[in-house]
Amino acid sequence: MTPIPRILLRAAAFAAVALSGASAADEIIVEGLRLPTPIGETGTSVSVITAEDIELRAYQFAVDALASAPGVTVNQNGSYGGLATVRIRGASSDQTLVLLDGVPLGDPTAVGGGYDFSLLDPANIERIEILKGPQSTLWGSDAIGGVVNIITKRAENGLGARAFAEGGSFATFRGGATVYGGDDGGDFVLNASGITSEGISKADEADGNTERDGYDGLTFSGRGGVNIGAVRLEARAQYQEGETEIDGFPPPNFSLADTDDFSETEQWTASTRLLAPLFDDTLQNEAFVGYTDVKRTGEFGGFLAEDAGNRLILRYQGLAELGARNRVAFGAEREETEANGDETSINALFALYEVKPIIDRLTLNAGVRYDDHSTFGDEVTARAAASFAITDYLALRGSWGEGFKAPTIFQLTQSFGVLPPNADLQPETSEAFDVGLDFRTLDDRANLSVTYFNRDTDNLIIFAPNFRYENLERTEAQGVEAEAAFAFNESLSLNAGYAYIDAIDATTGDRQIRTPRHSGEAALIYRNGPANGAVTLRYNGDETEGLFGSDVESWIRIDVSGSYAVNDSIELYGRVENLLDEDYQQISGYGTPGLSAYGGVRVRL
Repeated sequence: MTPIPRILLRAAAFAAVALSGASAADEIIVEGLRLPTPIGETGTSVSVITAEDIELRAYQFAVDALASAPGVTVNQNGSYGGLATVRIRGASSDQTLVLLDGVPLGDPTAVGGGYDFSLLDPANIERIEILKGPQSTLWGSDAIGGVVNIITKRAENGLGARAFAEGGSFATFRGGATVYGGDDGGDFVLNASGITSEGISKADEADGNTERDGYDGLTFSGRGGVNIGAVRLEARAQYQEGETEIDGFPPPNFSLADTDDFSETEQWTASTRLLAPLFDDTLQNEAFVGYTDVKRTGEFGGFLAEDAGNRLILRYQGLAELGARNRVAFGAEREETEANGDETSINALFALYEVKPIIDRLTLNAGVRYDDHSTFGDEVTARAAASFAITDYLALRGSWGEGFKAPTIFQLTQSFGVLPPNADLQPETSEAFDVGLDFRTLDDRANLSVTYFNRDTDNLIIFAPNFRYENLERTEAQGVEAEAAFAFNESLSLNAGYAYIDAIDATTGDRQIRTPRHSGEAALIYRNGPANGAVTLRYNGDETEGLFGSDVESWIRIDVSGSYAVNDSIELYGRVENLLDEDYQQISGYGTPGLSAYGGVRVRL
C-alpha cells in the first residue's frame, strides 16, 4: 500500500468516482456488469475489443487481441499452441475469470483453475469485454483480479453465410465458415474454424533449439433461439480441441530444450437460457444452465498425464426497472465442479442496485453477494461504482470492489509430503479501487482517459515448503492506465494506450513475476471505403521471472495489417508480424516468431 492513508484513498474512490464517462451517443452496451449499461455510464474500468478491431488487425489468436488492452499482460510458453495466460493489472492469470456467453471457461483440473487462451479462435467473437479489478460481487469466485467476458456473434436477419481462408509463414493455414439465419420467429448460427501450423520451436531457437513444434486447433459451435411471443428460449454449444507439440527439461542439464513432449486439450461448453419478461416488461427474468467439460492429455518427459473435469452452473437473474431512474438486479447461482473424481460446490445470492439521482449525468450503483462454499464456508463481497458527466466533454468515474477466489480442487486434495492435504485453506481475497477522468472534444475528434488503480490481495495460496498448499502470501499493486484517440481526418486516426503497473510481493518486497512496469501500444489506423489498414507498435517492459528463470528484457514489436474490399462479397486481407524481426521472449527460454507474413480472403454471401 502507498504511504497515503488507506481511509483517504477509499474516500477518494467513493467521492471521485470513475472512468467511463463517454457521451450519451455511445452504442457499446457492457453486458458483463449484469445490469447492461452504456460504457460511458459504467463507473467500472472496462476495455472493449470488437469484431471490427479483430478483423482490422487480422488476429489469428484471440490472445493477441487481449494484449492490445491497457493493463493486460499476455505470457505464452511458445507461440502456436503454447500455454497462454492473461494477467489484468498484475493479478495472476488464475485470478482472471473467463466467460464465454455466460459460461466459465476455467479448467477445473488445473492447479489454479485458470484458462489457457491458446485454444480460443477469434473468428466467431463479436465482442470482448475486459472488466478490470475485483468483480466477485458480479460473478463470484475467480473474479478476484478481473473478468474477460467473451460474447460470440449472433444471427442476422435473413439467410447468409461468411467464410475466410488464409495462409502464411511456418506453413500456417487457417480457415472457417459460418451459416446463419433469422426472422421474428427465431434464429440460428453454425460456425466452424481451424488452424494448422508447423510452428516454431517452443524452446527459443537462439538457444540452439531448431526442432519445430506444430499446432492444430479446431472449433465447432452452434447457437439458436426460438421466440414465442415475448418469451425467448436459447441454446448454445461449442467444441474446441487443440494439439500442440511442446518442449521440456531433459537430462542431464534439465534446462528447457527440444523434446518430443505434446499436449492435447478437448473442451465442450453448452448452455441454455430462458428469457421471460413480466409486468409489461418491467421485470426481466432469466434462467440459465451452463456446462463445461475439459479433458487434457499429454506426455511430459516420458510420462503420460491425463486429467478430466467439468463444471455445472445453474443461475437465475431478475432485472427490474423501477421507473426511469432506478434498476435492480438480483439472483441466485449454484456451481458444481468436479475434477478427477473430487467435487466441490458453491451456492450464491446477489443483488445490485443502480440509481440516477436528480440528473441524468450521474449514475450510481452498488451490490452485495453472499457465497457459501462446500469446503471453506461463506464469503460476502461488495462493490460500488459511479460515473458523473461533469460537462458534455468531461466525465469523472470510479469504482471500489472486493474479490475472492476459492481454493481449487487440486489445492484442496493434493499433498506431496508427510502432511495430508490442507483442509483449512481459505479463499484468496482482494480489495481494490480505481478513479478516472475521461475527456473528449465536442466534435469527438480527440478522446483521452486516465485511470489510477490500487489493489491489495491477501491469503494467496502457494505450494509451501511443507509440500502442500498454504495461505502464505499477499501482493499489492497500483498504477496508471491511459488511453487516447485522435482523428487527423475522416480517414486517418491514431489510437494509443499505456499502463504503468507497480505490482509487488508484499511478503518479500520483490516485483511480481511476469508483470511489466511499463507497457503500451500505438496504432495508426486508415479507413477509406474499401481500403483499411493499421500499423501497430507494441511495447512490453522488462519482466522478472523470480525463481523460474532469467529475467525477460523489454521489447518492441511492429505489426502491419491491411484489407481491400473487392466488392460487397469479397475482401482480401493480409498481416505482417514483427516487421523489424525483433528477437524477444514473453517467458524466459521460450521463443517467439521473427518476421512473418499471412494473407487471405473473406467472403460474405
